[in-house]
Amino acid sequence: MSAKGEIVIEVKDLKAGYGERAILENVNFTVREGEIVVVIGRSGSGKSTLLKHLIGLYPPLGGEVRILGEDVAAARGEDRRRILRQFGVLYQSGALFGSMSVIENVRLPLEEFTDLPEIGRELVALSKLKLVGLATAAELMPAELSGGMQKRAALARAMALDPRILFLDEPSVGLDPITSSGLDDLIKELSSYFGITFFIITHELASIFAIAHRAIMLDEHRRTIIAEGPPADLRDHSTDPLVNQFFCRRSEAGSTLSQTPAP
Repeated sequence: MSAKGEIVIEVKDLKAGYGERAILENVNFTVREGEIVVVIGRSGSGKSTLLKHLIGLYPPLGGEVRILGEDVAAARGEDRRRILRQFGVLYQSGALFGSMSVIENVRLPLEEFTDLPEIGRELVALSKLKLVGLATAAELMPAELSGGMQKRAALARAMALDPRILFLDEPSVGLDPITSSGLDDLIKELSSYFGITFFIITHELASIFAIAHRAIMLDEHRRTIIAEGPPADLRDHSTDPLVNQFFCRRSEAGSTLSQTPAP
């Protein structure tokens, strides 16, 4: 991953929240093409709020968010559709439609955003399922899949339009360590082979150290970014007590919650 890649996500002086209630303020960062960036922090620190503003579900209360140089929140009509085609989203639950087969779920973005004929949509959807190792599960229903397979199917759907950026919300939540590790390996392969940029909300230490080029840490009290850098650097060199608590898994009182050291 080159540090000189094109900036694909740019956040300037972002104030994010709902109605008149600000959850985050003065948030500034960029993400370059091909990076795997994770957003970390305690519950309530604003991780999901940040994600929702990046993908245009909510307009900023202040500042701006640019995806590939364009303001997704301000875009309308065909301009907005064009921007949305450039990124995919994997939601925490997977958000597969239970009444549709796996391949029907993956075809949905193609039906909404392209003019491909039916056979073309079928072939593209099957190719995405092959990428995530689910070609043989194409005709199954989501309820017939394990939790890890559901996440992979949702990832295949997020990649249906060949996006340059993938936003993942807690992809490993609810998965056992082996399944989670397999998903981490898949993310690294997709990043390496296709140059996809990943922006991932997570709290899983094993995943953070396995996949992230850079971590951005939020804090609910300061309502902004309190640390940014390679995860190992934050773990080993940060002097911020909240950063240390997160990486050492210590409570505010200082008791060690996990004696297993981070990788």
